[in-house]
Amino acid sequence: MSAASLVAELVAAFRAEGRIVIVGASLAGLRAAEALREHGFRGKLTVIGDEPHEPYDRPPLSKQVLEGWVHPDHTRLPRRRAVDADWRLGVAATGLDRVNRQVLLANGDKVDYDRLLIATGVRARQWINPREAALDGVFTVRTCDDAARLQAALHAAPRRVLIIGSGFIGSEMASVCRKLGLPVTVTERADGPLVGALGGVIGDIAARMHRDAGVDLRTGVAVEALEADDGGHVRRARLSDGATLDVDVVVASLGSIRNVEWLEGAGLASGFWGVGCDAGCRAFDINGVVTDNIFVAGDIARAPHVLYEYQFISMEHWDNAVSGAQVAANNMINLETERCPHLPLPMFWSAQFGVNIKGVGVCSFGDEIVFTQGSPDQRRFAAAYGRRGRIVGAVTFDHGKWLDYYGALIERSAPFPPPPPGYDRPGDMTPIPARFPDPRVPTEIPTVVLTGHDPTTRGAEFRRRS
Repeated sequence: MSAASLVAELVAAFRAEGRIVIVGASLAGLRAAEALREHGFRGKLTVIGDEPHEPYDRPPLSKQVLEGWVHPDHTRLPRRRAVDADWRLGVAATGLDRVNRQVLLANGDKVDYDRLLIATGVRARQWINPREAALDGVFTVRTCDDAARLQAALHAAPRRVLIIGSGFIGSEMASVCRKLGLPVTVTERADGPLVGALGGVIGDIAARMHRDAGVDLRTGVAVEALEADDGGHVRRARLSDGATLDVDVVVASLGSIRNVEWLEGAGLASGFWGVGCDAGCRAFDINGVVTDNIFVAGDIARAPHVLYEYQFISMEHWDNAVSGAQVAANNMINLETERCPHLPLPMFWSAQFGVNIKGVGVCSFGDEIVFTQGSPDQRRFAAAYGRRGRIVGAVTFDHGKWLDYYGALIERSAPFPPPPPGYDRPGDMTPIPARFPDPRVPTEIPTVVLTGHDPTTRGAEFRRRS
Protein backbone atom coordinates (compact mmCIF):
# COMPACT_ATOMS: atom_id res chain seq x y z
CA MET A 1 0.00 0.00 0.00
CA SER A 2 1.37 3.42 -0.95
CA ALA A 3 1.77 6.23 1.56
CA ALA A 4 -0.98 8.21 -0.18
CA SER A 5 -3.38 5.28 0.05
CA LEU A 6 -2.58 4.76 3.72
CA VAL A 7 -3.20 8.44 4.48
CA ALA A 8 -6.49 8.38 2.59
CA GLU A 9 -7.55 5.30 4.54
CA LEU A 10 -6.71 6.96 7.86
CA VAL A 11 -8.70 10.08 6.94
CA ALA A 12 -11.68 7.97 5.91
CA ALA A 13 -11.48 5.98 9.15
CA PHE A 14 -11.43 9.18 11.24
CA ARG A 15 -14.42 10.60 9.39
CA ALA A 16 -16.33 7.40 10.08
CA GLU A 17 -15.26 6.62 13.64
CA GLY A 18 -13.50 9.65 15.14
CA ARG A 19 -14.63 11.61 18.18
CA ILE A 20 -15.01 15.39 17.93
CA VAL A 21 -16.01 17.56 20.87
CA ILE A 22 -17.17 21.17 20.52
CA VAL A 23 -17.07 23.26 23.70
CA GLY A 24 -19.42 26.19 23.20
CA ALA A 25 -23.04 25.76 22.12
CA SER A 26 -23.62 29.12 20.49
CA LEU A 27 -23.38 30.41 16.90
CA ALA A 28 -19.85 29.15 16.18
CA GLY A 29 -20.48 25.80 17.84
CA LEU A 30 -23.69 25.15 15.93
CA ARG A 31 -22.31 26.19 12.55
CA ALA A 32 -19.21 24.05 13.12
CA ALA A 33 -21.34 21.02 13.96
CA GLU A 34 -23.40 21.55 10.82
CA ALA A 35 -20.29 21.96 8.66
CA LEU A 36 -18.72 18.79 10.06
CA ARG A 37 -21.75 16.75 9.03
CA GLU A 38 -21.97 18.58 5.70
CA HIS A 39 -18.34 17.67 4.92
CA GLY A 40 -18.85 14.00 5.66
CA PHE A 41 -17.94 13.49 9.32
CA ARG A 42 -20.00 10.52 10.55
CA GLY A 43 -18.26 9.86 13.86
CA LYS A 44 -19.29 10.76 17.39
CA LEU A 45 -20.00 14.48 17.83
CA THR A 46 -20.51 16.07 21.25
CA VAL A 47 -21.51 19.71 21.82
CA ILE A 48 -21.04 21.14 25.33
CA GLY A 49 -22.65 24.38 26.52
CA ASP A 50 -22.97 26.02 29.93
CA GLU A 51 -26.41 27.48 29.16
CA PRO A 52 -29.47 25.21 29.17
CA HIS A 53 -30.74 26.74 25.92
CA GLU A 54 -30.17 25.53 22.39
CA PRO A 55 -28.01 27.90 20.29
CA TYR A 56 -29.65 31.28 19.81
CA ASP A 57 -28.93 34.58 18.08
CA ARG A 58 -27.43 37.31 20.27
CA PRO A 59 -27.64 40.52 18.16
CA PRO A 60 -31.43 40.91 18.68
CA LEU A 61 -31.02 40.83 22.47
CA SER A 62 -29.95 44.48 22.78
CA LYS A 63 -32.42 45.71 20.16
CA GLN A 64 -35.62 43.88 19.15
CA VAL A 65 -35.90 41.84 22.36
CA LEU A 66 -35.57 44.86 24.65
CA GLU A 67 -38.05 46.80 22.53
CA GLY A 68 -40.56 43.98 22.90
CA TRP A 69 -40.75 43.05 19.21
CA VAL A 70 -39.20 39.63 19.77
CA HIS A 71 -39.69 37.32 22.73
CA PRO A 72 -36.36 36.17 24.25
CA ASP A 73 -37.36 32.54 23.64
CA HIS A 74 -37.83 33.25 19.93
CA THR A 75 -34.18 33.95 19.11
CA ARG A 76 -33.19 30.34 18.49
CA LEU A 77 -30.81 30.02 15.55
CA PRO A 78 -32.21 28.26 12.47
CA ARG A 79 -30.77 24.83 11.74
CA ARG A 80 -29.27 24.55 8.26
CA ARG A 81 -29.27 20.77 8.41
CA ALA A 82 -29.84 17.98 10.89
CA VAL A 83 -26.99 17.53 13.36
CA ASP A 84 -26.68 14.11 14.93
CA ALA A 85 -24.89 15.16 18.11
CA ASP A 86 -24.83 14.50 21.84
CA TRP A 87 -25.89 17.90 23.21
CA ARG A 88 -24.56 18.39 26.74
CA LEU A 89 -26.36 21.62 27.64
CA GLY A 90 -26.50 23.34 31.00
CA VAL A 91 -23.15 21.96 32.13
CA ALA A 92 -19.92 23.96 31.89
CA ALA A 93 -16.50 22.71 30.87
CA THR A 94 -14.14 23.17 33.83
CA GLY A 95 -10.87 21.73 32.56
CA LEU A 96 -8.93 20.28 29.66
CA ASP A 97 -6.69 17.22 29.97
CA ARG A 98 -4.60 17.28 26.82
CA VAL A 99 -2.55 14.22 27.75
CA ASN A 100 -5.61 11.96 27.96
CA ARG A 101 -7.62 14.04 25.47
CA GLN A 102 -10.54 14.68 27.78
CA VAL A 103 -12.79 17.67 28.50
CA LEU A 104 -13.69 17.87 32.19
CA LEU A 105 -17.23 18.96 33.07
CA ALA A 106 -18.71 20.68 36.13
CA ASN A 107 -20.80 17.59 36.96
CA GLY A 108 -17.70 15.40 37.17
CA ASP A 109 -18.04 13.80 33.75
CA LYS A 110 -15.11 13.45 31.37
CA VAL A 111 -15.69 13.58 27.61
CA ASP A 112 -13.11 11.92 25.37
CA TYR A 113 -12.08 13.52 22.10
CA ASP A 114 -9.79 12.95 19.14
CA ARG A 115 -10.25 16.51 17.92
CA LEU A 116 -11.53 19.46 19.95
CA LEU A 117 -13.04 22.79 18.93
CA ILE A 118 -12.90 25.59 21.50
CA ALA A 119 -15.77 28.02 20.90
CA THR A 120 -16.58 29.22 24.41
CA GLY A 121 -16.86 32.88 23.37
CA VAL A 122 -17.22 35.71 25.85
CA ARG A 123 -19.39 36.81 28.74
CA ALA A 124 -20.47 40.27 29.85
CA ARG A 125 -18.17 42.15 32.19
CA GLN A 126 -20.04 42.65 35.47
CA TRP A 127 -20.18 45.87 37.46
CA ILE A 128 -16.88 46.25 39.31
CA ASN A 129 -18.32 46.07 42.85
CA PRO A 130 -19.78 42.56 43.39
CA ARG A 131 -22.06 43.70 46.20
CA GLU A 132 -23.49 46.49 44.07
CA ALA A 133 -23.69 44.22 41.02
CA ALA A 134 -25.98 41.90 42.99
CA LEU A 135 -28.54 44.64 43.74
CA ASP A 136 -32.02 44.36 42.27
CA GLY A 137 -32.24 46.53 39.18
CA VAL A 138 -28.58 46.12 38.12
CA PHE A 139 -28.16 44.26 34.82
CA THR A 140 -25.78 43.16 32.11
CA VAL A 141 -26.85 41.86 28.70
CA ARG A 142 -25.24 38.84 27.10
CA THR A 143 -27.65 35.91 27.38
CA CYS A 144 -31.31 35.56 26.47
CA ASP A 145 -32.09 35.26 30.19
CA ASP A 146 -30.30 38.59 30.75
CA ALA A 147 -32.37 40.20 28.01
CA ALA A 148 -35.63 38.77 29.38
CA ARG A 149 -34.98 40.22 32.84
CA LEU A 150 -33.99 43.63 31.48
CA GLN A 151 -36.95 43.70 29.10
CA ALA A 152 -39.31 43.19 32.03
CA ALA A 153 -37.57 45.95 34.00
CA LEU A 154 -37.76 48.44 31.12
CA HIS A 155 -41.41 47.74 30.44
CA ALA A 156 -42.21 48.35 34.11
CA ALA A 157 -41.73 52.08 33.44
CA PRO A 158 -38.71 52.95 35.61
CA ARG A 159 -38.19 56.59 36.52
CA ARG A 160 -34.71 56.65 34.99
CA VAL A 161 -32.34 54.16 33.41
CA LEU A 162 -28.58 54.48 33.80
CA ILE A 163 -26.34 52.83 31.19
CA ILE A 164 -22.68 52.64 32.12
CA GLY A 165 -20.64 52.60 28.92
CA SER A 166 -21.47 53.81 25.42
CA GLY A 167 -20.00 51.21 23.10
CA PHE A 168 -22.22 49.56 20.52
CA ILE A 169 -24.32 47.59 23.02
CA GLY A 170 -24.67 50.50 25.43
CA SER A 171 -25.66 52.87 22.62
CA GLU A 172 -28.18 50.39 21.23
CA MET A 173 -29.79 50.04 24.65
CA ALA A 174 -29.93 53.82 25.08
CA SER A 175 -31.69 54.00 21.72
CA VAL A 176 -34.22 51.40 22.87
CA CYS A 177 -34.89 53.35 26.06
CA ARG A 178 -35.71 56.47 24.07
CA LYS A 179 -38.00 54.48 21.76
CA LEU A 180 -39.82 53.29 24.85
CA GLY A 181 -40.05 56.88 26.10
CA LEU A 182 -37.84 56.23 29.11
CA PRO A 183 -35.52 58.85 30.63
CA VAL A 184 -31.98 57.49 30.22
CA THR A 185 -28.55 58.68 31.30
CA VAL A 186 -25.40 57.28 29.69
CA THR A 187 -22.04 57.68 31.40
CA GLU A 188 -18.80 57.22 29.48
CA ARG A 189 -15.21 57.52 30.69
CA ALA A 190 -13.99 58.48 27.22
CA ASP A 191 -14.73 61.61 25.21
CA GLY A 192 -17.76 60.15 23.45
CA PRO A 193 -19.67 57.06 22.35
CA LEU A 194 -18.00 54.42 20.16
CA VAL A 195 -14.57 56.03 20.42
CA GLY A 196 -12.81 52.74 21.20
CA ALA A 197 -14.02 51.17 17.96
CA LEU A 198 -14.41 54.19 15.67
CA GLY A 199 -12.41 57.06 17.17
CA GLY A 200 -13.25 60.52 18.43
CA VAL A 201 -14.29 62.02 15.08
CA ILE A 202 -17.12 59.52 14.75
CA GLY A 203 -17.64 59.70 18.51
CA ASP A 204 -18.57 63.38 18.17
CA ILE A 205 -21.25 62.47 15.62
CA ALA A 206 -22.52 59.63 17.80
CA ALA A 207 -22.69 61.99 20.81
CA ARG A 208 -24.92 64.38 18.88
CA MET A 209 -27.16 61.46 17.95
CA HIS A 210 -27.53 60.55 21.61
CA ARG A 211 -28.33 64.07 22.73
CA ASP A 212 -30.67 64.86 19.84
CA ALA A 213 -32.64 61.75 20.82
CA GLY A 214 -32.99 63.04 24.39
CA VAL A 215 -30.28 60.93 26.04
CA ASP A 216 -28.58 62.53 29.03
CA LEU A 217 -25.05 61.70 27.81
CA ARG A 218 -22.23 62.43 30.23
CA THR A 219 -18.72 61.92 28.86
CA GLY A 220 -15.46 61.96 30.75
CA VAL A 221 -17.41 60.71 33.77
CA ALA A 222 -17.27 57.45 35.70
CA VAL A 223 -19.75 55.87 38.10
CA GLU A 224 -18.11 55.57 41.51
CA ALA A 225 -20.84 53.79 43.47
CA LEU A 226 -24.39 52.44 43.32
CA GLU A 227 -26.68 52.83 46.33
CA ALA A 228 -29.77 50.85 47.26
CA ASP A 229 -32.89 51.34 49.33
CA ASP A 230 -33.71 49.22 52.37
CA GLY A 231 -35.18 46.55 50.12
CA GLY A 232 -31.95 46.06 48.20
CA HIS A 233 -33.09 47.77 44.97
CA VAL A 234 -30.73 50.21 43.31
CA ARG A 235 -31.92 53.81 43.69
CA ARG A 236 -28.93 56.12 43.25
CA ALA A 237 -25.61 56.40 41.44
CA ARG A 238 -22.73 58.59 42.52
CA LEU A 239 -20.55 59.95 39.70
CA SER A 240 -16.91 60.96 39.62
CA ASP A 241 -17.80 64.61 39.03
CA GLY A 242 -19.73 64.74 42.33
CA ALA A 243 -23.19 64.41 40.79
CA THR A 244 -25.83 62.02 42.10
CA LEU A 245 -28.49 60.38 39.93
CA ASP A 246 -31.81 58.89 41.06
CA VAL A 247 -32.20 55.67 39.04
CA ASP A 248 -34.30 52.51 39.13
CA VAL A 249 -32.47 50.47 36.47
CA VAL A 250 -28.71 50.30 35.89
CA VAL A 251 -27.14 48.47 32.95
CA ALA A 252 -23.40 47.84 33.00
CA SER A 253 -22.16 47.84 29.40
CA LEU A 254 -18.47 47.49 30.10
CA GLY A 255 -17.30 45.15 27.38
CA SER A 256 -16.68 41.42 27.60
CA ILE A 257 -14.46 38.78 29.19
CA ARG A 258 -13.26 35.83 27.17
CA ASN A 259 -14.16 32.46 28.64
CA VAL A 260 -10.72 30.92 29.05
CA GLU A 261 -10.59 30.11 32.77
CA TRP A 262 -11.45 26.46 32.14
CA LEU A 263 -8.23 26.15 30.10
CA GLU A 264 -5.98 27.05 33.04
CA GLY A 265 -3.08 24.62 33.22
CA ALA A 266 -3.81 23.06 29.83
CA GLY A 267 -0.66 24.55 28.31
CA LEU A 268 -2.42 26.46 25.52
CA ALA A 269 -1.71 30.05 24.51
CA SER A 270 -4.81 31.30 26.31
CA GLY A 271 -5.28 34.43 28.33
CA PHE A 272 -7.06 37.75 28.66
CA TRP A 273 -7.38 38.24 24.88
CA GLY A 274 -8.53 34.71 24.07
CA VAL A 275 -6.87 31.60 22.64
CA GLY A 276 -4.06 32.07 20.13
CA CYS A 277 -4.35 30.13 16.89
CA ASP A 278 -3.00 30.12 13.35
CA ALA A 279 -4.90 31.12 10.22
CA GLY A 280 -6.15 27.55 9.96
CA CYS A 281 -7.82 27.81 13.38
CA ARG A 282 -5.31 25.42 15.03
CA ALA A 283 -4.55 26.42 18.61
CA PHE A 284 -1.04 27.34 19.71
CA ASP A 285 0.43 25.90 22.85
CA ILE A 286 2.05 28.17 25.42
CA ASN A 287 5.40 27.98 23.58
CA GLY A 288 3.94 28.95 20.21
CA VAL A 289 3.92 25.40 18.84
CA VAL A 290 0.83 24.70 16.79
CA THR A 291 -1.36 21.81 17.93
CA ASP A 292 -2.93 19.50 15.42
CA ASN A 293 -5.98 18.29 17.29
CA ILE A 294 -7.27 21.46 19.02
CA PHE A 295 -9.00 24.18 17.03
CA VAL A 296 -10.49 27.57 17.94
CA ALA A 297 -13.39 29.59 16.48
CA GLY A 298 -15.59 32.57 17.27
CA ASP A 299 -15.13 35.43 19.70
CA ILE A 300 -12.46 33.62 21.70
CA ALA A 301 -10.08 33.03 18.77
CA ARG A 302 -7.13 35.38 18.21
CA ALA A 303 -5.07 34.87 15.09
CA PRO A 304 -2.48 36.84 13.10
CA HIS A 305 -3.94 38.70 10.13
CA VAL A 306 -1.95 39.42 6.98
CA LEU A 307 -3.71 42.77 6.37
CA TYR A 308 -2.84 44.09 9.82
CA GLU A 309 0.90 43.47 10.04
CA TYR A 310 0.31 39.95 11.34
CA GLN A 311 -0.91 41.29 14.66
CA PHE A 312 -3.20 38.95 16.55
CA ILE A 313 -6.84 39.91 16.12
CA SER A 314 -9.87 38.91 18.15
CA MET A 315 -13.26 39.66 16.59
CA GLU A 316 -16.62 39.63 18.34
CA HIS A 317 -18.59 39.67 15.11
CA TRP A 318 -21.36 37.42 13.78
CA ASP A 319 -19.70 36.81 10.40
CA ASN A 320 -16.39 35.90 12.01
CA ALA A 321 -18.07 33.25 14.17
CA VAL A 322 -19.74 31.66 11.15
CA SER A 323 -16.78 31.69 8.78
CA GLY A 324 -14.31 30.65 11.49
CA ALA A 325 -16.51 27.70 12.44
CA GLN A 326 -16.73 26.54 8.85
CA VAL A 327 -12.96 26.76 8.32
CA ALA A 328 -12.27 24.97 11.61
CA ALA A 329 -14.72 22.19 10.72
CA ASN A 330 -13.13 21.67 7.31
CA ASN A 331 -9.61 21.60 8.73
CA MET A 332 -10.50 19.22 11.56
CA ILE A 333 -11.36 16.42 9.13
CA ASN A 334 -8.82 17.09 6.37
CA LEU A 335 -5.08 16.93 6.00
CA GLU A 336 -2.78 19.79 5.01
CA THR A 337 -3.45 19.93 1.27
CA GLU A 338 -7.21 20.19 1.79
CA ARG A 339 -7.10 22.74 4.59
CA CYS A 340 -7.97 26.40 4.06
CA PRO A 341 -7.17 29.66 5.90
CA HIS A 342 -9.50 31.82 7.90
CA LEU A 343 -8.56 35.40 6.96
CA PRO A 344 -11.82 37.29 7.45
CA LEU A 345 -12.27 40.94 6.71
CA PRO A 346 -14.06 42.10 9.86
CA MET A 347 -17.57 43.42 9.30
CA PHE A 348 -19.99 44.82 11.86
CA TRP A 349 -23.30 46.61 12.06
CA SER A 350 -25.42 48.42 14.61
CA ALA A 351 -28.83 50.08 14.61
CA GLN A 352 -29.27 53.04 16.96
CA PHE A 353 -31.30 56.25 17.00
CA GLY A 354 -32.76 55.51 13.58
CA VAL A 355 -29.35 55.17 11.91
CA ASN A 356 -27.91 51.99 10.41
CA ILE A 357 -24.17 51.87 11.17
CA LYS A 358 -22.03 49.40 9.23
CA GLY A 359 -18.30 48.94 9.13
CA VAL A 360 -15.59 46.87 7.49
CA GLY A 361 -11.95 46.28 8.33
CA VAL A 362 -10.23 47.20 11.59
CA CYS A 363 -10.95 50.89 11.95
CA SER A 364 -8.98 51.17 15.19
CA PHE A 365 -5.83 50.07 13.34
CA GLY A 366 -5.89 53.42 11.51
CA ASP A 367 -4.79 56.80 12.76
CA GLU A 368 -6.45 59.00 10.12
CA ILE A 369 -9.98 59.32 8.81
CA VAL A 370 -11.47 60.95 5.72
CA PHE A 371 -15.13 61.42 4.78
CA THR A 372 -15.48 60.07 1.25
CA GLN A 373 -19.22 60.20 0.58
CA GLY A 374 -22.36 61.86 1.85
CA SER A 375 -22.77 64.34 4.67
CA PRO A 376 -21.65 63.89 8.31
CA ASP A 377 -24.05 66.67 9.34
CA GLN A 378 -26.96 64.66 7.93
CA ARG A 379 -25.61 61.42 9.45
CA ARG A 380 -25.56 59.81 6.02
CA PHE A 381 -21.99 59.21 4.96
CA ALA A 382 -19.06 56.89 4.34
CA ALA A 383 -15.65 57.41 5.90
CA ALA A 384 -12.36 55.57 5.43
CA TYR A 385 -9.54 54.98 7.90
CA GLY A 386 -5.88 54.98 6.92
CA ARG A 387 -2.52 54.01 8.31
CA ARG A 388 0.85 54.59 6.69
CA GLY A 389 -0.67 55.49 3.35
CA ARG A 390 -3.13 52.60 2.94
CA ILE A 391 -6.80 52.07 3.76
CA VAL A 392 -7.43 49.75 6.72
CA GLY A 393 -11.10 50.26 7.57
CA ALA A 394 -14.34 52.05 6.70
CA VAL A 395 -17.59 52.97 8.40
CA THR A 396 -20.93 54.01 6.94
CA PHE A 397 -23.96 55.72 8.45
CA ASP A 398 -27.06 54.91 6.36
CA HIS A 399 -24.71 54.35 3.43
CA GLY A 400 -24.17 50.62 3.75
CA LYS A 401 -24.59 49.78 0.08
CA TRP A 402 -21.01 51.00 -0.46
CA LEU A 403 -19.46 48.68 2.10
CA ASP A 404 -18.37 46.09 -0.47
CA TYR A 405 -16.56 48.82 -2.41
CA TYR A 406 -14.49 49.80 0.62
CA GLY A 407 -13.98 46.18 1.63
CA ALA A 408 -12.41 45.45 -1.76
CA LEU A 409 -10.06 48.42 -1.34
CA ILE A 410 -8.98 47.18 2.08
CA GLU A 411 -8.34 43.65 0.82
CA ARG A 412 -5.92 44.88 -1.83
CA SER A 413 -4.26 47.44 0.49
CA ALA A 414 -5.35 50.37 -1.69
CA PRO A 415 -3.83 53.80 -1.06
CA PHE A 416 -5.19 56.16 1.53
CA PRO A 417 -7.02 58.46 0.97
CA PRO A 418 -8.89 56.00 -1.23
CA PRO A 419 -10.38 56.86 -4.62
CA PRO A 420 -14.05 57.68 -3.87
CA PRO A 421 -16.93 56.64 -6.12
CA GLY A 422 -17.83 59.06 -8.85
CA TYR A 423 -20.57 60.96 -7.06
CA ASP A 424 -21.92 62.09 -3.69
CA ARG A 425 -18.57 63.49 -2.63
CA PRO A 426 -18.46 65.73 0.43
CA GLY A 427 -17.09 69.24 0.15
CA ASP A 428 -14.00 68.51 2.26
CA MET A 429 -12.04 65.31 1.67
CA THR A 430 -8.98 66.17 3.73
CA PRO A 431 -7.75 63.38 6.03
CA ILE A 432 -7.76 64.31 9.71
CA PRO A 433 -6.62 62.48 12.89
CA ALA A 434 -9.15 59.78 13.80
CA ARG A 435 -8.61 60.49 17.52
CA PHE A 436 -8.55 57.01 18.96
CA PRO A 437 -8.04 57.01 22.73
CA ASP A 438 -4.87 55.91 24.41
CA PRO A 439 -5.27 52.11 24.74
CA ARG A 440 -4.08 52.36 28.34
CA VAL A 441 -7.15 54.44 29.29
CA PRO A 442 -9.80 52.17 30.90
CA THR A 443 -12.79 52.36 28.56
CA GLU A 444 -14.93 49.63 27.02
CA ILE A 445 -12.92 47.07 25.04
CA PRO A 446 -13.76 47.36 21.31
CA THR A 447 -15.26 44.42 19.43
CA VAL A 448 -12.07 44.06 17.39
CA VAL A 449 -8.86 43.99 19.40
CA LEU A 450 -5.30 43.89 18.16
CA THR A 451 -3.03 42.15 20.62
CA GLY A 452 0.45 40.91 21.14
CA HIS A 453 1.43 38.10 23.47
CA ASP A 454 2.54 38.69 27.04
CA PRO A 455 5.81 36.75 27.47
CA THR A 456 5.41 36.75 31.24
CA THR A 457 2.33 34.55 30.80
CA ARG A 458 4.39 32.01 28.91
CA GLY A 459 7.08 32.07 31.59
CA ALA A 460 4.60 31.40 34.36
CA GLU A 461 3.05 28.52 32.44
CA PHE A 462 6.48 27.08 31.60
CA ARG A 463 7.48 27.14 35.26
CA ARG A 464 4.25 25.35 36.25
CA ARG A 465 4.92 22.59 33.72
CA SER A 466 8.64 22.20 34.50
